[in-house]
Amino acid sequence: MSIIQDIYNFIGLRDIVDIAIIAIITYSALTLLKGTRAEQLAKGILVILIFTKVSEWFKLYTLNWLLNKLMTWGIVAVLVVFQPELRRGLEFLGRTSTIRSNLNKSDTPTIVKEITEAVASLSRQKIGALIVIERQTGLNEIVETGTKIDGIVSSGLLINIFIPNTPLHDGAVIIDGDRILAAACFLPLSDSEFLSKELGTRHRAGIGITERSDSLSIMVSEETGSISIAEKGSISRYLDIPTLESILNDIYKPVIDHTESFLSKWGIFNEKNKGEK
Repeated sequence: MSIIQDIYNFIGLRDIVDIAIIAIITYSALTLLKGTRAEQLAKGILVILIFTKVSEWFKLYTLNWLLNKLMTWGIVAVLVVFQPELRRGLEFLGRTSTIRSNLNKSDTPTIVKEITEAVASLSRQKIGALIVIERQTGLNEIVETGTKIDGIVSSGLLINIFIPNTPLHDGAVIIDGDRILAAACFLPLSDSEFLSKELGTRHRAGIGITERSDSLSIMVSEETGSISIAEKGSISRYLDIPTLESILNDIYKPVIDHTESFLSKWGIFNEKNKGEK
């Protein structure tokens, strides 16, 4: 009991708070790195640090000098290599999971209905589609890669955009609130090593944009007509229309702060399912 009492007296409340904050930061950093190429690079840096310490203990001066120089110059390389992860982490600190535009609450049912009707029609016709819903993180750099539309969200417009062999069918549609900002936009592909090799470009692009922002993407397979949703780098597949409608109602619902993944809330992750184009 005396040892425990000594430890209790030595470690104060401030130390406990300090340790808890460091633990949270470390856990958040590992979460951001998980499933990316940066995870392997982080392991490599850890190995170098271990060898640096070992060379110091065994007085291997030449090796220790070389490793120290490598670490010194490596700081610059780390900033360059980890740029996507650093950007994603800073964006996470500065955002909530609400829709960014000043959307009128009464417009929500109409917008959700228009999107779900369009997705349902595209699914029935087996027309491939990729729709990205912008939230707190702006997607202006993505919008600039496509054709600007700036039109009110409507099922007819969305369906016409993705009709095969039309000028705007190839690429993604970006929606912000009740506006279709642009079509035929190019999205970054996911670099996760944990995705099924059978996933096609459309699905990898839909996942990729959610790895770099807090957006939500909706994909329709041109092979099977199945509906998928991606959020925070994870994909859920084979959704039905009522589930999609419920999720859209949830993300358009004005809230102050809601950091829980909407797909996690609905418990519909299916990453091991069979891949599609």
